[in-house]
Amino acid sequence: MPSSRRPRATGRVTLGDVAAAAGVSPITVSRALRGERSVAADLVARVQAAAQQLGYVPDPAARALASARSSHVAVLIPLLTNTLFVDLLEAVHRTLLPAGFQTLIGVTHYDPQEEEQLLRSYMAHRPAGLLVTGFDRTEASRQLIAASGVPCVHVMETTHAPGVHSVGFSQTDAGHAITAHLLARGRKRIAFVAAQLDPRVMQRAEGYRRCLREAGCYDPKLELLNPERSSLALGGQLFEEVLKTRPDVDAMFFCNDDLAQGGLLAALRLGVKVPERVAVAGFNDLAGSDQMLPPLTTVHTPRTEIGEQAARMLLALMRREPVAQASVDVGYQLVLRGSS
Repeated sequence: MPSSRRPRATGRVTLGDVAAAAGVSPITVSRALRGERSVAADLVARVQAAAQQLGYVPDPAARALASARSSHVAVLIPLLTNTLFVDLLEAVHRTLLPAGFQTLIGVTHYDPQEEEQLLRSYMAHRPAGLLVTGFDRTEASRQLIAASGVPCVHVMETTHAPGVHSVGFSQTDAGHAITAHLLARGRKRIAFVAAQLDPRVMQRAEGYRRCLREAGCYDPKLELLNPERSSLALGGQLFEEVLKTRPDVDAMFFCNDDLAQGGLLAALRLGVKVPERVAVAGFNDLAGSDQMLPPLTTVHTPRTEIGEQAARMLLALMRREPVAQASVDVGYQLVLRGSS
């Protein structure tokens, strides 16, 4: 029977304690708990029984020091309250966990300085890999990533810069496409309504501007840019503001679905007919958009696919396996519903 002794003054059970209890060498314990196939099934069972009875928990810091490799991947995202990034994180976690990696989640709040502080903290723990959102960061952060030698994949945007790995889509092209849809429906006075104003929102704005310039009907006065955090409540407020200050508007392209959902709720409250009086479009195809009255036209962004492909790319880089394509564009999809 495994012993339950704890010889250390701290009471922490060590690898050696498990080895002694199971009657095997410490290296056998290490290999058995890592799931290496070279360890016989009966020895694995003995080691697992001893580890469970003793309450042994592997020390990831010690493991990383011994192997010069961590089992953790740092993932830096702007917000945890945004469903977009929650979906991405779920996909990353589901892909990395079976391969033996766990995620360290850092929230940057769209602040490059805050991201730099997180990077310095996480790099001190020698992560096995790194996933970062977009390309808007300080020069110090770029140098830190490059000098660390830690494999890194950028998500939500793409680039063809040499040596940079990315999985995402063109935010600019997607903004152009949804604006072109509104034009095709006969709308000419199309407002762009935005909040948060992070780099990807402004890329959508550039797509909107490019499309309307090509059509000869761009008017900068139809842009309403608010730096506050995106929300349903703010969307309702901005919808009312557009109607009051730009009464000739016949369509609104909201930079995110929660704003657009708030706009549709305000339309119901005010008795404004959508799409007869004003068409409404959103972006990201968030939960509930298909249940609005009328259902919301939007751009579906494949954040689950982005998370999965980015995690698989990172796994290949961490294993020093070849990556077929450094920049993967997963595209986007227009979802046309009743609001336009």
